[in-house]
Amino acid sequence: MQPQALQVFRAVAEHGSITAAARALRYTQSAVSRQIAALEAELGSPLFDRLPRGVALTEPGRCLLGHAEAVLDRLDAARRDLAALRDLTAGRLRVGAFPTAVAALVPQALATFRSAHPQVALSLVEGLTPGLLERLLAGDADVVVVSAAPDRPLDDERFDLHRLVDEVLLVAVPRTHRLAHRRTVRLRELAEDAFIAGSATAEETLLRATLPAGFRPRIDIVAAEWTGKLGCVAAGLGVALVPALAVRATPPDLALLRLHPDDASVRRVFAATVAGRSRPPAVQRFLTHLDAVAAGLR
Repeated sequence: MQPQALQVFRAVAEHGSITAAARALRYTQSAVSRQIAALEAELGSPLFDRLPRGVALTEPGRCLLGHAEAVLDRLDAARRDLAALRDLTAGRLRVGAFPTAVAALVPQALATFRSAHPQVALSLVEGLTPGLLERLLAGDADVVVVSAAPDRPLDDERFDLHRLVDEVLLVAVPRTHRLAHRRTVRLRELAEDAFIAGSATAEETLLRATLPAGFRPRIDIVAAEWTGKLGCVAAGLGVALVPALAVRATPPDLALLRLHPDDASVRRVFAATVAGRSRPPAVQRFLTHLDAVAAGLR
Protein backbone atom coordinates (compact mmCIF):
# COMPACT_ATOMS: atom_id res chain seq x y z
CA MET A 1 0.00 0.00 0.00
CA GLN A 2 1.51 3.24 -1.15
CA PRO A 3 1.04 6.40 0.97
CA GLN A 4 -0.55 8.17 -1.99
CA ALA A 5 -3.18 5.44 -2.30
CA LEU A 6 -3.91 5.67 1.43
CA GLN A 7 -4.21 9.44 1.15
CA VAL A 8 -6.75 9.07 -1.69
CA PHE A 9 -8.64 6.41 0.27
CA ARG A 10 -8.84 8.66 3.34
CA ALA A 11 -10.04 11.61 1.26
CA VAL A 12 -12.85 9.54 -0.31
CA ALA A 13 -13.89 8.27 3.12
CA GLU A 14 -13.91 11.82 4.56
CA HIS A 15 -15.89 13.34 1.68
CA GLY A 16 -18.17 10.37 1.01
CA SER A 17 -17.76 10.93 -2.68
CA ILE A 18 -15.14 10.16 -5.30
CA THR A 19 -16.00 13.39 -7.10
CA ALA A 20 -15.61 15.53 -3.97
CA ALA A 21 -12.36 13.77 -3.02
CA ALA A 22 -10.96 14.35 -6.50
CA ARG A 23 -11.83 18.03 -6.23
CA ALA A 24 -10.16 18.33 -2.82
CA LEU A 25 -7.03 16.51 -3.98
CA ARG A 26 -6.98 18.31 -7.35
CA TYR A 27 -7.02 14.98 -9.15
CA THR A 28 -9.31 13.87 -11.93
CA GLN A 29 -12.26 11.70 -10.93
CA SER A 30 -10.96 8.83 -13.03
CA ALA A 31 -7.54 8.99 -11.33
CA VAL A 32 -9.17 8.68 -7.90
CA SER A 33 -11.39 5.82 -9.10
CA ARG A 34 -8.32 3.97 -10.43
CA GLN A 35 -6.44 4.42 -7.12
CA ILE A 36 -9.38 3.04 -5.12
CA ALA A 37 -9.87 0.13 -7.52
CA ALA A 38 -6.15 -0.74 -7.36
CA LEU A 39 -6.18 -0.61 -3.54
CA GLU A 40 -9.26 -2.86 -3.41
CA ALA A 41 -7.60 -5.31 -5.79
CA GLU A 42 -4.42 -5.34 -3.67
CA LEU A 43 -6.36 -6.00 -0.45
CA GLY A 44 -8.85 -8.39 -1.98
CA SER A 45 -11.80 -6.59 -0.38
CA PRO A 46 -14.23 -3.87 -1.45
CA LEU A 47 -13.57 -0.73 0.55
CA PHE A 48 -16.65 1.26 -0.52
CA ASP A 49 -20.18 0.52 -1.51
CA ARG A 50 -21.03 2.58 -4.57
CA LEU A 51 -24.32 4.34 -3.93
CA PRO A 52 -26.53 6.45 -6.18
CA ARG A 53 -25.13 9.50 -4.46
CA GLY A 54 -21.57 9.00 -3.31
CA VAL A 55 -19.98 6.04 -1.54
CA ALA A 56 -20.07 4.43 1.92
CA LEU A 57 -17.34 2.51 3.72
CA THR A 58 -17.67 -1.25 3.86
CA GLU A 59 -16.63 -3.18 6.97
CA PRO A 60 -13.11 -3.77 5.52
CA GLY A 61 -13.03 -0.08 4.59
CA ARG A 62 -13.83 0.98 8.17
CA CYS A 63 -11.08 -1.38 9.42
CA LEU A 64 -8.54 0.08 7.00
CA LEU A 65 -9.41 3.70 7.71
CA GLY A 66 -8.00 3.70 11.25
CA HIS A 67 -4.76 2.14 10.06
CA ALA A 68 -4.53 4.51 7.09
CA GLU A 69 -4.99 7.54 9.34
CA ALA A 70 -2.31 6.27 11.74
CA VAL A 71 0.16 5.63 8.90
CA LEU A 72 -0.45 9.00 7.28
CA ASP A 73 -0.24 10.83 10.62
CA ARG A 74 3.11 9.15 11.36
CA LEU A 75 4.41 10.09 7.93
CA ASP A 76 3.33 13.69 8.50
CA ALA A 77 5.10 13.65 11.88
CA ALA A 78 8.24 12.25 10.26
CA ARG A 79 8.18 15.02 7.64
CA ARG A 80 7.79 17.65 10.37
CA ASP A 81 10.64 16.17 12.42
CA LEU A 82 12.94 16.01 9.41
CA ALA A 83 12.08 19.60 8.50
CA ALA A 84 12.84 20.68 12.09
CA LEU A 85 16.27 19.06 11.89
CA ARG A 86 16.92 20.73 8.56
CA ASP A 87 15.70 24.13 9.77
CA LEU A 88 17.44 23.76 13.18
CA THR A 89 14.23 24.18 15.14
CA ALA A 90 14.90 20.87 16.92
CA GLY A 91 17.66 18.29 17.34
CA ARG A 92 20.93 18.24 19.23
CA LEU A 93 24.58 19.16 18.84
CA ARG A 94 27.23 17.26 20.84
CA VAL A 95 30.62 18.98 20.82
CA GLY A 96 33.97 17.85 22.18
CA ALA A 97 37.03 20.10 22.57
CA PHE A 98 40.54 20.03 23.97
CA PRO A 99 41.10 22.12 27.13
CA THR A 100 42.48 25.37 25.73
CA ALA A 101 39.82 25.45 23.02
CA VAL A 102 37.29 25.52 25.86
CA ALA A 103 38.87 28.76 27.16
CA ALA A 104 37.27 30.92 24.46
CA LEU A 105 36.99 29.45 20.94
CA VAL A 106 34.35 26.78 21.47
CA PRO A 107 32.23 28.52 24.15
CA GLN A 108 31.96 31.67 22.04
CA ALA A 109 30.91 29.62 18.99
CA LEU A 110 28.38 27.69 21.07
CA ALA A 111 26.99 30.93 22.46
CA THR A 112 26.38 32.47 19.04
CA PHE A 113 24.98 29.17 17.75
CA ARG A 114 22.55 28.94 20.68
CA SER A 115 21.47 32.54 20.12
CA ALA A 116 20.68 31.74 16.48
CA HIS A 117 19.15 28.30 17.12
CA PRO A 118 17.82 28.16 20.69
CA GLN A 119 15.74 25.02 20.12
CA VAL A 120 18.78 22.83 19.39
CA ALA A 121 20.00 21.02 22.51
CA LEU A 122 23.72 21.60 23.14
CA SER A 123 26.30 19.62 25.08
CA LEU A 124 30.05 20.06 25.48
CA VAL A 125 32.66 17.63 26.79
CA GLU A 126 36.32 18.50 27.37
CA GLY A 127 39.09 16.02 26.65
CA LEU A 128 42.43 15.41 25.00
CA THR A 129 42.63 15.01 21.24
CA PRO A 130 43.10 11.18 21.11
CA GLY A 131 40.15 10.59 23.43
CA LEU A 132 37.96 13.07 21.59
CA LEU A 133 38.62 11.34 18.27
CA GLU A 134 37.67 8.01 19.84
CA ARG A 135 34.42 9.51 21.10
CA LEU A 136 33.74 10.78 17.60
CA LEU A 137 34.28 7.35 16.06
CA ALA A 138 32.10 5.73 18.73
CA GLY A 139 29.24 8.10 17.89
CA ASP A 140 29.35 9.88 21.25
CA ALA A 141 30.03 13.29 19.68
CA ASP A 142 28.90 15.01 16.49
CA VAL A 143 31.99 17.21 16.05
CA VAL A 144 35.21 17.62 18.04
CA VAL A 145 37.70 20.48 18.11
CA VAL A 146 41.19 18.99 18.23
CA SER A 147 44.80 20.05 17.73
CA ALA A 148 47.92 18.62 16.15
CA ALA A 149 51.55 19.58 15.91
CA PRO A 150 52.92 19.88 12.37
CA ASP A 151 55.16 16.84 12.89
CA ARG A 152 52.27 14.68 14.12
CA PRO A 153 49.40 15.19 11.68
CA LEU A 154 45.97 13.73 12.32
CA ASP A 155 44.58 10.84 10.31
CA ASP A 156 42.84 12.51 7.38
CA GLU A 157 41.65 9.16 6.04
CA ARG A 158 39.46 8.45 9.06
CA PHE A 159 38.52 12.06 9.78
CA ASP A 160 37.34 15.06 7.80
CA LEU A 161 39.44 17.92 9.18
CA HIS A 162 38.07 21.46 8.93
CA ARG A 163 41.01 23.74 9.67
CA LEU A 164 40.13 26.56 12.04
CA VAL A 165 43.31 28.32 13.09
CA ASP A 166 47.06 27.89 13.52
CA GLU A 167 47.77 28.50 17.18
CA VAL A 168 51.11 29.95 18.26
CA LEU A 169 52.76 29.11 21.57
CA LEU A 170 53.68 31.83 24.04
CA VAL A 171 55.92 31.71 27.12
CA ALA A 172 54.31 32.57 30.45
CA VAL A 173 56.68 34.05 33.06
CA PRO A 174 56.03 35.79 36.40
CA ARG A 175 55.81 39.57 36.27
CA THR A 176 58.98 39.64 38.38
CA HIS A 177 60.94 37.49 35.91
CA ARG A 178 64.14 38.95 34.53
CA LEU A 179 62.75 38.75 30.97
CA ALA A 180 59.20 39.88 31.74
CA HIS A 181 59.81 43.24 30.05
CA ARG A 182 60.75 41.57 26.76
CA ARG A 183 58.31 40.97 23.90
CA THR A 184 60.24 38.13 22.25
CA VAL A 185 62.60 35.53 23.73
CA ARG A 186 64.72 32.60 22.63
CA LEU A 187 64.25 29.32 24.42
CA ARG A 188 67.97 29.14 25.16
CA GLU A 189 67.55 32.31 27.24
CA LEU A 190 65.33 30.22 29.54
CA ALA A 191 67.89 27.46 30.02
CA GLU A 192 68.28 28.40 33.70
CA ASP A 193 64.53 28.28 34.34
CA ALA A 194 62.46 25.30 35.35
CA PHE A 195 59.55 24.56 33.02
CA ILE A 196 56.10 23.71 34.31
CA ALA A 197 54.77 21.04 31.99
CA GLY A 198 52.15 18.32 31.73
CA SER A 199 54.75 15.55 31.66
CA ALA A 200 58.21 15.03 33.06
CA THR A 201 59.32 14.02 29.57
CA ALA A 202 59.71 17.04 27.32
CA GLU A 203 58.88 15.01 24.21
CA GLU A 204 55.37 14.41 25.57
CA THR A 205 54.62 18.10 26.17
CA LEU A 206 54.08 21.22 24.11
CA LEU A 207 57.85 21.65 24.17
CA ARG A 208 58.29 18.71 21.81
CA ALA A 209 57.68 20.72 18.66
CA THR A 210 59.68 23.75 19.73
CA LEU A 211 62.91 22.40 21.16
CA PRO A 212 65.99 23.80 19.40
CA ALA A 213 68.87 21.40 18.81
CA GLY A 214 70.71 20.67 22.03
CA PHE A 215 68.19 22.40 24.31
CA ARG A 216 66.91 20.21 27.13
CA PRO A 217 64.46 21.93 29.46
CA ARG A 218 64.49 21.22 33.17
CA ILE A 219 61.05 20.08 34.26
CA ASP A 220 60.73 20.22 38.04
CA ILE A 221 56.95 20.41 38.36
CA VAL A 222 54.36 18.43 36.42
CA ALA A 223 50.82 19.83 36.37
CA ALA A 224 48.10 18.41 34.15
CA GLU A 225 45.63 21.31 34.30
CA TRP A 226 46.20 24.84 33.07
CA THR A 227 45.07 26.38 36.33
CA GLY A 228 47.82 24.43 38.08
CA LYS A 229 50.48 25.26 35.49
CA LEU A 230 49.75 28.96 35.51
CA GLY A 231 49.41 29.04 39.28
CA CYS A 232 52.90 27.59 39.61
CA VAL A 233 54.28 30.16 37.16
CA ALA A 234 52.60 32.99 39.04
CA ALA A 235 54.21 31.72 42.26
CA GLY A 236 57.64 31.95 40.65
CA LEU A 237 58.25 28.20 40.43
CA GLY A 238 59.07 28.23 36.72
CA VAL A 239 57.89 29.20 33.27
CA ALA A 240 55.49 27.48 30.90
CA LEU A 241 54.55 27.35 27.27
CA VAL A 242 50.99 28.59 26.81
CA PRO A 243 48.85 28.09 23.68
CA ALA A 244 47.43 31.35 22.39
CA LEU A 245 43.88 30.01 22.80
CA ALA A 246 44.43 29.89 26.56
CA VAL A 247 45.39 33.57 26.84
CA ARG A 248 41.92 34.50 28.11
CA ALA A 249 42.47 32.23 31.12
CA THR A 250 45.88 33.66 31.95
CA PRO A 251 46.08 35.45 35.34
CA PRO A 252 47.08 39.14 35.28
CA ASP A 253 50.20 38.50 37.39
CA LEU A 254 51.88 36.72 34.46
CA ALA A 255 53.64 38.12 31.42
CA LEU A 256 53.21 36.41 28.04
CA LEU A 257 56.21 36.55 25.70
CA ARG A 258 56.45 35.57 22.06
CA LEU A 259 59.02 33.05 20.95
CA HIS A 260 61.65 34.06 18.42
CA PRO A 261 60.66 32.91 14.89
CA ASP A 262 63.47 30.34 14.92
CA ASP A 263 61.96 28.71 18.03
CA ALA A 264 58.32 29.38 17.33
CA SER A 265 55.96 26.57 16.58
CA VAL A 266 52.26 26.30 15.92
CA ARG A 267 49.53 23.85 16.72
CA ARG A 268 46.96 23.35 14.02
CA VAL A 269 43.42 23.42 15.31
CA PHE A 270 40.69 21.53 13.48
CA ALA A 271 37.02 20.72 13.76
CA ALA A 272 36.86 17.00 13.04
CA THR A 273 34.01 14.79 11.87
CA VAL A 274 34.11 11.17 10.74
CA ALA A 275 35.21 10.76 7.13
CA GLY A 276 32.54 9.38 4.82
CA ARG A 277 29.64 10.38 7.06
CA SER A 278 27.36 13.25 6.12
CA ARG A 279 27.43 16.22 8.46
CA PRO A 280 24.07 16.95 10.12
CA PRO A 281 22.70 20.45 9.50
CA ALA A 282 23.52 21.47 13.09
CA VAL A 283 27.18 20.49 12.64
CA GLN A 284 27.43 22.25 9.29
CA ARG A 285 25.99 25.43 10.78
CA PHE A 286 28.18 25.19 13.89
CA LEU A 287 31.28 25.13 11.70
CA THR A 288 30.38 28.59 10.38
CA HIS A 289 30.20 29.86 13.97
CA LEU A 290 33.59 28.29 14.77
CA ASP A 291 35.07 29.92 11.66
CA ALA A 292 33.76 33.32 12.70
CA VAL A 293 35.21 33.08 16.21
CA ALA A 294 38.52 31.63 14.97
CA ALA A 295 38.88 34.52 12.52
CA GLY A 296 38.67 36.94 15.43
CA LEU A 297 41.35 35.08 17.37
CA ARG A 298 43.97 35.14 14.62
